[in-house]
Amino acid sequence: MIVIVGGTVVYLAEHDHKGANITRLGDAYWWAVVTITTVGYGDYYPVTSIGRIIAVIVMFSGIGIVVAFLGLFSQRRLEKIESRVKKTEVQPRLLGDETKTAVKNKIEVIDTLTEEDFDALLVMIKSLRRTLLEDSRISFKCSRCDSVYRIKPKFCSNCGLDLA
Repeated sequence: MIVIVGGTVVYLAEHDHKGANITRLGDAYWWAVVTITTVGYGDYYPVTSIGRIIAVIVMFSGIGIVVAFLGLFSQRRLEKIESRVKKTEVQPRLLGDETKTAVKNKIEVIDTLTEEDFDALLVMIKSLRRTLLEDSRISFKCSRCDSVYRIKPKFCSNCGLDLA
């Protein structure tokens, strides 16, 4: 729409003006395409004030269209990445919850368990313990510079604060 409207308006403003080089409608559309894509060969250009104002509008429209597409593309990529991150964060917690429920159910009937069921219960408890330990790895933070550590160090490697 911008190419058609811009080209037509520039043609109407330029075609009968002395010294104009956009004298045919086809030239005006060519100029509009070259201008909106920001190529700007310079073979056609407006010479009237109204033609130049339309040229500025067409130029900014071209830049705006590119920015809009890049923004849309970036937003979609970010949403896909965020959904992947959320999926990977949810699964370990679900496994822990399922194991907790299974352990609770087995403990309720512990007096009727066979030796094999009891061994399976011990394996589930160890697995649950491992999952909970991995989830509870608390990161430590320096109170002075906010550096974050997985394992509590004696001193902050960034500012040297005693963390003990």
